[in-house]
Amino acid sequence: MNLDVPHRRRIGVFGGAFDPPHLAHRALLEAALAELQLDVLRVVPTGDAWHKPRTLSTAAHRLAMVHLAFDEVPQVRVDTQEMARSGPSYTVDTLRHIAAAEPGAELFLIVGADQAAALTSWHDWQAILQLAIICVATRDQQSDNGVLFEAEKLFPERFLHLSMPATPVSATRIRSMVANGQPVQTLVSEPVARYIADHHLYLPH
Repeated sequence: MNLDVPHRRRIGVFGGAFDPPHLAHRALLEAALAELQLDVLRVVPTGDAWHKPRTLSTAAHRLAMVHLAFDEVPQVRVDTQEMARSGPSYTVDTLRHIAAAEPGAELFLIVGADQAAALTSWHDWQAILQLAIICVATRDQQSDNGVLFEAEKLFPERFLHLSMPATPVSATRIRSMVANGQPVQTLVSEPVARYIADHHLYLPH
């Protein structure tokens, strides 16, 4: 082992609306930390989600829930740069900002399979591949398919797959359950469930 080689910081980047953050997010975060041996994992709540067909909860509510969901994990840092931007917020800008602030670091962009499949439609997607390794959460039942994503076929060396247990949880389902008066304590952390109730989030208008 050459002790003269400096350690390159390994930084994970995990973005999303987190409306709300749930236990599948937590499972992915923990899998990424363990499998990628990250020094730090930046959780980046979406700012102006121009691509979302619905209006998100306010940034203040989503940020508060992200802190409640993830602050106890020592390597996690909540990164609010996308919320601070005006107008559409692009992943490539976030990665460029982190790369400039952390020269020499290795960046790992953590995404779900649906995001990986759509990657070639993202703004400046080829620059994203230059800036970061794409780490795709592959649920157990998907792992046997052997299907490569379009971007992965073109740049296979820029992709890794994270093995995850099947976690049939989605923010859409949680919002629907809350709207219908169903309990969600088994799908989100207890502090997040309490926050949703205290602030009357996701209730029908």
